[in-house]
Amino acid sequence: MRVAYVFAMPRSASYKLGQMILPQLEAGVHGVDVVGMFFFDDNTFVLRHGDPIGERLAKVAAEKGILLMMCDMCALERGLAQGEPRWCDANGQGRAEPGDCQVKDVVAGVAVGCFPDLYTALAGNPPDQMITL
Repeated sequence: MRVAYVFAMPRSASYKLGQMILPQLEAGVHGVDVVGMFFFDDNTFVLRHGDPIGERLAKVAAEKGILLMMCDMCALERGLAQGEPRWCDANGQGRAEPGDCQVKDVVAGVAVGCFPDLYTALAGNPPDQMITL
């Protein structure tokens, strides 16, 4: 089975990912194929360059082909991206063409985007289940 995780609740990345999921992935005993991880709010901070969890995660993601993506608005607000929101303008109105948003000071292999970007990125290897933590 293929799964994708959405880290939305407080401390879900620093605790649930860092203390449970990541060690299992490193040991090869997690039990499913993880195809992607999407990070919201302060959970994006584990993806900062130099963060111990983020550095370990980047290594595992590269080895196993796991998509790492963080919410564009969350990353911009926290200084982990630069540019503009991908799918809405400064007034919060949706747009048909994506804005330019680039990651900044994060671990290797991290993308930034919103749901349309996540769906596109996972289309070639879709999960059987999306799990929100």
